[in-house]
Amino acid sequence: MTKNTSDRLRNRPDGHLIAVIGDEDTVTGFLLAGVGQVDGASGTNFVVVDSKTSIEAIGEAFGTFTSREDVAILLINQHIANKIRHVVQKFKSPVPAIVEIPSKEHPYDPSKDSVLQRVRGMLGSA
Repeated sequence: MTKNTSDRLRNRPDGHLIAVIGDEDTVTGFLLAGVGQVDGASGTNFVVVDSKTSIEAIGEAFGTFTSREDVAILLINQHIANKIRHVVQKFKSPVPAIVEIPSKEHPYDPSKDSVLQRVRGMLGSA
């Protein structure tokens, strides 16, 4: 990606971001893809979760990102979302969109994706 393309994406008129809560490999991959944002007022738009990260800290990051007006999409590793499943399931707003993604070590399980379960319920699928 050229510098001009990167600047155009970063300076979009709507100013919406993608936030990431994930393991080190996932967050690093998205940062290398240009998703990272560090801002003095809002902080960062990513959180690296490891074995030392408390469930409270994960829930706090989720709450922070879902309440920020500049975040349009929140990507979260599914195995991390499982740790705060009760919080994820309570979140009903369409924005930011919550997208549960697999990680290198943990494959995606559609039966645990709360957004997919909501869609299936609305469509009447089992």
